[in-house]
Amino acid sequence: MPYLKPERPEKVSAPSLIASKARGERMVCLTAYDYPTARIVDEAGIDVILVGDSLGNVVLGYGNTVPVTLEEILVHVKAVRRGVERALLVADMPYGSFHTGADDTVRSALRLVKEGEAEAVKLEGGQKRVKLVKRLVNEEIAVMGHIGLTPQSINQLGAYRVQGKTADAARRLLDDALALEDAGVFSIVLELVPREIARMITESVKVPTVGIGAGVHCDIQVLVFHDLVGMAFGKLPRFVREYANLRETITDAVTRWAEDVRNGTYPSEQESYGLPAEAAEELNIEIKKVKT
Repeated sequence: MPYLKPERPEKVSAPSLIASKARGERMVCLTAYDYPTARIVDEAGIDVILVGDSLGNVVLGYGNTVPVTLEEILVHVKAVRRGVERALLVADMPYGSFHTGADDTVRSALRLVKEGEAEAVKLEGGQKRVKLVKRLVNEEIAVMGHIGLTPQSINQLGAYRVQGKTADAARRLLDDALALEDAGVFSIVLELVPREIARMITESVKVPTVGIGAGVHCDIQVLVFHDLVGMAFGKLPRFVREYANLRETITDAVTRWAEDVRNGTYPSEQESYGLPAEAAEELNIEIKKVKT
């Protein structure tokens, strides 16, 4: 019997996410930065895959997301694209790719969509980014907004802190969300926001909210893949729940392999290739001739 590929849910799109919110469905999003991870995550049924500028922290070893370049994002988007079939693929617009005017912003986004084959881009910032969002949307580019803690602003913020903890700050976040929705975003990331404020925003907008450290009431939950599977270094944020410890598993595998190499038990005969008997016999004769 020929192999039958298992049926999978329909392809996720920006409009389908909005429709899912209207039906009250909970959705999931994970980051991915390479082909094998993207394929695993996509086949696991994740709805949205984000090639986030968090790759600066968890893949490239930077101290924060600020140094990440458009070229670096592009390399990883292309790799992830090859592993994704169903999920909506979103590419982060890194720091500096949208700060020098609308035309430059469009050029950067077009590269992510045309060269990287991303289906949407993510842009940090609230009301101050509205003009850029409108321009991108007018150019038929789907945009995911991002408010609350915006990691690209770390040099201005000074530290990663919960945002919207006062009444005035909460109102500004709501105004940001409403402005982004009016500008045409298909979803809005809420990062490090009190759960009460996240719920208020989620109930106030028709587009899905994407929560990370924002409580249970957001329409979509997102985590950094490396945090989820225990491959992060350093202290994890409070909102992270580890579902595996791949760092420990990988360390154990590498250590055992190295020990086997050093004590001569790897590779074994079964893990090596031998000559066919006839060739071995001929070679043995030739060796004897050389010795005599």
